[in-house]
Amino acid sequence: MSLLKSWRVRIALVLAVVGPGFITASVDNDAGGIATYSVAGAQFGYTLLWTMIPITVALVVIQEMSSRMGAVTGKGLSDLIREEFGFRATFLLMIALVVTNFGNVVSEFAGVASSFELFGVSKYIVVPVAAFIVWGIVVHGTYSTVEKVFLSASGFYVAYIVSGVLAHPDWKAAALSTLTRPESIGFRNYGYLSMVIGLAGTTIAPWMQFYLQASIVEKGVTARQYSTSRLDVIVGCLFAAIVAWFIVVACAATLHSAGKFNIETGADAAQALRPLAGDYAYLLFAAGLFNASLFAASILPISTAYAVCEGLGLESGLDKRFEEAPAFYWLYTALIVFGAGVVLVPHFPLFRVMVLSQVANGVLLPFVLVFVLLLINDAELMGKHINSRWYNVVSWVTAGTMIVLTIAMVIAQARE
Repeated sequence: MSLLKSWRVRIALVLAVVGPGFITASVDNDAGGIATYSVAGAQFGYTLLWTMIPITVALVVIQEMSSRMGAVTGKGLSDLIREEFGFRATFLLMIALVVTNFGNVVSEFAGVASSFELFGVSKYIVVPVAAFIVWGIVVHGTYSTVEKVFLSASGFYVAYIVSGVLAHPDWKAAALSTLTRPESIGFRNYGYLSMVIGLAGTTIAPWMQFYLQASIVEKGVTARQYSTSRLDVIVGCLFAAIVAWFIVVACAATLHSAGKFNIETGADAAQALRPLAGDYAYLLFAAGLFNASLFAASILPISTAYAVCEGLGLESGLDKRFEEAPAFYWLYTALIVFGAGVVLVPHFPLFRVMVLSQVANGVLLPFVLVFVLLLINDAELMGKHINSRWYNVVSWVTAGTMIVLTIAMVIAQARE
């Protein structure tokens, strides 16, 4: 009986803190992410699958650091950056984050529009409706209710795993490409380099660190509950990486094999899958795109509002009413209104914004990561919870690699 009670206590503890890590990692497979993974599979086949292992390791380490810092300090990342590095550094970082995230928000509403246009529904109908829904859920909900909605949406990503299986890939080739060292010749090609940076940027997006840490704080997770929260983060990261792998595999097995290299959106990928993998794969891919886009269209503006309000020392949080945190909710509202509005502009280059926003994520990532590393290795701030040597090695190598790849991409583009 005592053993049963012990397990009940453990399960209750897990359910009490689960959410922030799993939601943050899952929403990372948003419209921009799906487009990036789809293009990677369509253009390069299985050859970019090698990126999944190092990116997943870096994702787990970086997300775990943000979760730990939120649990130990009880403060959001922007708040800590402002306190430790001053207002000027915080302000510059916030501008870069707002610009990058706005491109991401536009890509989410583009994904909403694309997914419904597959079924003949105009974007002029679905985008305003979607914008109103995500605004209403957040503004009129509490953190607890919003989290339940987001956790339910996270489960729908299984659709991409199923569509990957239905595509009947060459499992041996996919496995070998995942475990094989990449060919060095690819790193002299601008398209290849920008895709590697885009894959890293869409999987380990800078906004994730701000959202996760703020969510941990608002949920009330403390250092005592940290071990269970850490499990939430790790499981979420692994699930997100598996979904991303299957999206690349699905498009490599069908589109690349059929010579359909030039797709422009996740919706194009879904449409192209129909004659190659069947109606079920097509419907699952399209439904997954809508779910991911709507899900991320809610999260990204929240993340931006958290980061900016914390950085400026203003009230923020989903448990606060509109009048208690007006700057937080007005910024959230503005991002949704303008993000959705841009998508409704005729002939706007949506796909270009979508892909460039993911590359911008990769370029901005090392700058955010440097702040995180300086903070989490501060013994006065973190006490015994500072980074281990292994975590520091992985994180600094990730930051350095992204900087080197960005420089190499600029050089390669100049040569072409």
